Amino acid sequence: MDFDLSDEERLLRDTVRDLAREEIAPVAGELDREKRFPLEIVERLGGLGLMGIPFPESVGGAGGTSVQYALAVEELTRVDSSVAITLCAHTSLGTQPIYLFGSDEQRERLLPDLCAGRKLGAFGLTEPEAGSDAANVRTRARLDDGEWVIDGAKQFITNAGTPISGHVAITAVTGENGRKEISNLIVENGTPGYEQGEPYRKMGWNASDTRPLSFAGARVPETNLLGPRGAGMRQFLEILDIGRIGVAAMGVGLAQGALDEALAYARERNAFGKPISTYGAIQAKLADISTEIEAARLLTLRAAWEKDNGRPFTLTASQAKLKTGRLAVRAAEEAVQIHGGYGYIEEYPVCRFYRDAKILTIGEGTDEIQQMVIARALGA
Repeated sequence: MDFDLSDEERLLRDTVRDLAREEIAPVAGELDREKRFPLEIVERLGGLGLMGIPFPESVGGAGGTSVQYALAVEELTRVDSSVAITLCAHTSLGTQPIYLFGSDEQRERLLPDLCAGRKLGAFGLTEPEAGSDAANVRTRARLDDGEWVIDGAKQFITNAGTPISGHVAITAVTGENGRKEISNLIVENGTPGYEQGEPYRKMGWNASDTRPLSFAGARVPETNLLGPRGAGMRQFLEILDIGRIGVAAMGVGLAQGALDEALAYARERNAFGKPISTYGAIQAKLADISTEIEAARLLTLRAAWEKDNGRPFTLTASQAKLKTGRLAVRAAEEAVQIHGGYGYIEEYPVCRFYRDAKILTIGEGTDEIQQMVIARALGA
């Protein structure tokens, strides 16, 4: 086994780390307070090729790997989850469906702008009655004179309402006469009948764009069907597997960022005449979190490596997502505890980390869904 990063992987990680520390960390708190989408930062990421890391250069991507993508996501989340989820949702959920299942025309038309970050992609799966029960789709699409007419609603959708949002790929029931056939359709921003609701007031990820979507007689060309008709279920399950690698990397990054802040504070904070980092109770917290981060990072990179090498990765991605989400919550909580009263004050990043962490046990499939996926993979 070789646990060393390649020169290319190390260079990408260090480049993103420097960018995150120098350009994102100084404004992350302000963006969170103002609930302001980080447009300038996203454009900067696009200019550096980071919005299209795992896609080949032939379609406008950076020609990178899933491992490189996971490393970049970790470094971004280490300082700000809102920026990281914007990149994650765009890459894994918005762009991957076009790359994997799109026609030549769809790929040629959409991928260059998506990979360059000039446009953001979104994925519309979740509905009021279709959350963990993702197959219970109520949104419907029927063919009428060469067009799909779409009626329904989606919720908790990321990246659909930003100034540079380009499209959302949605699941819809396309079966006729009561047949539960699910397909995926591309709906571009500006389509009549397609509206983005007001952003949610959220616990965390305040600088990311999350809102409900509605479709009232929205009409898109028949050619906006994504892949074969009726393949929607298979497609979104594959997309969710890929997305879990990114979200797992976010969990590692948030936990590492929380540890960074806790260790720095513990070294500076004096109590009873010496830094609190010298006390056994604090050292035990730091040691435990550090150990868990290393284990979680290896699990996440293994899932990414399996994908890059064409191996089954559903089990590992779900394990990584389950492990890292829980770790992020625990690490953020311990970081707040080490900060004491200051951990409850918004001026300290750990307060934001604590609010941002919880969604990592819910999004991309709840912990309970991950347990089901893992148990089934084990043959239980």
